[in-house]
Amino acid sequence: MITVPARLVANLPKYFGERGRAWVADAPRLVAERLAAWDLTVDGPVMNGVVALVVPVQGPGGAAVLKFQIDDPEHPGEAAALRTWDGDGAVRLLREDPASGALLLERLDSGRDLRSVRDDVHAVQIAAQLLVRLNAYKAPEGVRTLEEIVQGMLEFAPVAARRLSDPGEGQVLLGCAAAVREAAGDSGDRLLHWDLHYENVLAAQRDEWLAIDPKPLAGDPAFELLPALHNRWDEVLAAGDPRRAVRRRFDAMVEVMGLDRERAVRWTLGRTLQNSLWTIEDGGRALEAEQVLVAASLTTGCRW
Repeated sequence: MITVPARLVANLPKYFGERGRAWVADAPRLVAERLAAWDLTVDGPVMNGVVALVVPVQGPGGAAVLKFQIDDPEHPGEAAALRTWDGDGAVRLLREDPASGALLLERLDSGRDLRSVRDDVHAVQIAAQLLVRLNAYKAPEGVRTLEEIVQGMLEFAPVAARRLSDPGEGQVLLGCAAAVREAAGDSGDRLLHWDLHYENVLAAQRDEWLAIDPKPLAGDPAFELLPALHNRWDEVLAAGDPRRAVRRRFDAMVEVMGLDRERAVRWTLGRTLQNSLWTIEDGGRALEAEQVLVAASLTTGCRW
């Protein structure tokens, strides 16, 4: 019987309440059932993400990992996305059990992710190269759409702005909402990863780097940039000109992905809006400094 890591024991009740506690209690049984059903043996220490349980295993096909994650209505469709990509830029899905949510995935190098790439601009270029491959696919049926997310954000933004203690920050929030409104006429149908930060890009044997842990979304690839811009944030703050450091990363990704820069600015402001609305929904009365800095870095001629 495996032991659920302490981080999951704390996180799942935090995010999912009683349902999370019940999932933690049931996780050893779920793992044991899949090990038996798929003729797998545990092959290393149990690992975890924020809400996912990952068990290294050996099976008939060799080394793999068994991933379990609580059903999250905010992020459905991971298996559908991995089936669509079929290993092109992403970890390959070997087997799935919809009843338990178990995924059997090819094993990558969990000890080496994009944080190991010394140059931050080169690291975001690698992320952008993967996004070009991932976004080349049309999103499968059933994946959430950017269009529906945008509608919800634009409805909540005026309410959220009034909850902020600083009226100036409220103007930042409304400015991001205005930028999204300009871009939202065509939200796109590409298969987005939605969460491609450095820790979700692992080294591999069959390819130099591969993406893991997608939060699938049907939309415009220009909505993909912000997670990579946030990584190694201490290096941005330590730069002589932090705004310029953000723009260097942003421009590098735009160039690699062949995006229209103005549209990429609007959708990246949309991601800062999304993150900020989550903060306010959780009771925050101030915007996170990094969201304000990204917005200010990409917007000229404003008083932010």
